[in-house]
Amino acid sequence: MADRRPLIGITGPDRGGAALWLAAALGVRLAGGRPRRITPARPRSPARLDGLIIGGGADVAPALYGQEPLVVEQGTGPGSSRHWTRRIATWLLFPLLYLLRRLLSLKSTEGRGDGSRDELESALIDHADARGLPILGICRGAQLLNVRRGGSLYQDLSDFYTETPQLRTVLPYKPVELAPQSRLAAILGRPKCRVNALHSQAIREPGQGLVIVARESSTVVQAIEDPSRPFVIGVQWHPEYLPQRPEQRRLFRHLVEAARGKRD
Repeated sequence: MADRRPLIGITGPDRGGAALWLAAALGVRLAGGRPRRITPARPRSPARLDGLIIGGGADVAPALYGQEPLVVEQGTGPGSSRHWTRRIATWLLFPLLYLLRRLLSLKSTEGRGDGSRDELESALIDHADARGLPILGICRGAQLLNVRRGGSLYQDLSDFYTETPQLRTVLPYKPVELAPQSRLAAILGRPKCRVNALHSQAIREPGQGLVIVARESSTVVQAIEDPSRPFVIGVQWHPEYLPQRPEQRRLFRHLVEAARGKRD
């Protein structure tokens, strides 16, 4: 008997993306879907997909949104004691989550981009958009989704964190406020939530058909969606690394439900 579970493509890099794949695949399986890994070295035909997750990783090439690459010095800003206390707690009390963060960091491509992924995922997003498939963009994936719709990105967020340090953690420490009438708020079932933060760039201007539906206190965009579609959502955080949070699991469940509805 054929497997009737919706087939969800999950993109990632050729190297260093094991943690993202395993965590996202688990989220899809728990939601009743069938995950399929897609990388530049292992492309898959998009014709069979019922839904798409564009995963996190290296920065989107600035040329794709009409900018020149910025040269940004990393790690030069001062940190607060509270920030370092949280980081130490992450290292000492949650070694598994810290390991996932290190696996996600993608040292081979971080800060230099990944042109092969840009090309592959751009084509997948365009194909999914043309077919009306549900799309979940995660971190880089949300940024690339926005760029494919004609939007732009901030390459450097340091100006947003002059009073408080930029938080980088796999744990749900960053408070985010959701747009009250948004589909994302309805899915998560709350007006606010706490999320993790592993990004160094963010959405600047939303692309065609996309609206901003979540921000953090610094005003950095944390989520976008297309209100005209059943499920086209991009989140700046990593819900796959928060399986202990019921509201984050609901993102995967709604994605799979939308994929099942589209296929049927």
